[in-house]
Amino acid sequence: MEGLFEVVVFLATATLGAALARKLGLLAPIVLVVVGLVLSFVPGFPHVRLDPDLVLVGILPPLLYVAALETSVPAFRHNLRPILLLAVGLVLFTALAVGVVLSALLPGVPFAVCLALGGVLAPPDAVAATAVARRIGLPRRVVTILEGESLLNDATALVLLRVASLAAVGSAVGVADVSIEVLRSAGGGVLVGAIGAVVFGFVHKRITDPLLDNALSLIIPFAVVFAAEEIHASGVVAVVVTGLALGHKLPVLMSAASRLQVGAVWRLVRFLLEGLVFLLVGLQLPDVLQDLDEPIGRVVGVTAAVLGTVFLARYFWLFPVTYLTRLVPRVRRRDGERKPAKYPLVIGWAGMRGVVTLAAALALPLTVAGGAEYPRALFIWLAFATIVVTLVGQGATLPAVARRLKLPPDDPVQDALSAAGVQQQASRAARERLDELADSAPAPVVDRLRRAVEDRTNLAWERLGGTERETPSQAYGRLRQEMIDAEREVFRVARDTGRIPEEVLVRAYRDLDLEESLLRREGDR
Repeated sequence: MEGLFEVVVFLATATLGAALARKLGLLAPIVLVVVGLVLSFVPGFPHVRLDPDLVLVGILPPLLYVAALETSVPAFRHNLRPILLLAVGLVLFTALAVGVVLSALLPGVPFAVCLALGGVLAPPDAVAATAVARRIGLPRRVVTILEGESLLNDATALVLLRVASLAAVGSAVGVADVSIEVLRSAGGGVLVGAIGAVVFGFVHKRITDPLLDNALSLIIPFAVVFAAEEIHASGVVAVVVTGLALGHKLPVLMSAASRLQVGAVWRLVRFLLEGLVFLLVGLQLPDVLQDLDEPIGRVVGVTAAVLGTVFLARYFWLFPVTYLTRLVPRVRRRDGERKPAKYPLVIGWAGMRGVVTLAAALALPLTVAGGAEYPRALFIWLAFATIVVTLVGQGATLPAVARRLKLPPDDPVQDALSAAGVQQQASRAARERLDELADSAPAPVVDRLRRAVEDRTNLAWERLGGTERETPSQAYGRLRQEMIDAEREVFRVARDTGRIPEEVLVRAYRDLDLEESLLRREGDR
């Protein structure tokens, strides 16, 4: 019961923290980390020591899976080159830079374990990048690159951590060993992910019950990760591959009812897990400080040097790969016109670290070759400090940086024009199908369906107009909302007075709720 109570307390605190963030107009990850830091020193507040397996197998897979489900595969494929340059190249570059700096500052520590910490600190967090980038409205291509980087960079970092840790404890690691490890981890992850996409896609397509579809969707990321871990492949890669494939095919794999429910369920799961993740990061401060027995001057100096290296390495990598790769004609033709420096600047500033960094740091070896000790507590502190400084410092200032750089937003008129053009084609297809089937239904029903198609087409074109006055569709939504409220009240009174049973009220409310949700969705477009 005590463990269950603590879970409820953490979830409730995370929910209240997220509500506070919305009230203050701040980003929830930042507020939750600060709340965790404060609560970590409150006597009597439940305490939990972060388990690396809990994070890497229990929390990370569902968050990566839902992020991959929502990622556009065509956009991901179009931006694959910059994504891989960040998710693989930048992680290796940052890890090497941190390893060199640490080795210089701590000459008695083997370079292999310094490189392992570099791998721990290198990858920006998937949760933080997605939560912050979408919240502040960065351009769509920038968000795609950041999300793609965060989906794949953990795999690179964890492979590097594994190889470097083996070298640190005295195992012989050569080029052949590294190649085999990379092939097994990345290649095995892709293979498991592809098999998972085929198998679970087959099952999804044959399920007609939305509840079963929801249950299967929640099971998939864990099943894929366990299968990948069984053959020592990358669970991160496997989950991402499965999520991308199933997300791309979701319109033909699930019924409309299943898609609506799955979307709602995953929004709730992500909200709770993201809140829990950032709260737990802040709550780890006492544990991190407890074992830290280094002189304060040394801690401050090493921390400042590592933070500076992590921050600068991102820019030292970003600018050359952004502009030097354009010397290749094929790249230049594909990317179009040269992007101004403000794009790599904001992408560089978005390198927030998160809970995976801390979990990976806790997985560092206890001793190095020969059983010798090294300042492991200092290394864990460096991981914690990097998370807090990048998340709170860069995350809090990223909106201001984006505003100052004045990145041009996605053109809403162009989006609306494209949507209206496709909607017109869709309406034409719907009318043609209706004409084919018109003889099988009464004329009033056919006329009603034709009006519904015309209304959807008109709504799409109305969005191209200005917002100075109320459009016919907005007037319709406003009036229909009042009508729905009146209908609800009649059904509620009838239930309270015993004229109808509870089941009738539930069915009526469900239909009215669905219609209101559609009105709100169309009003938010």
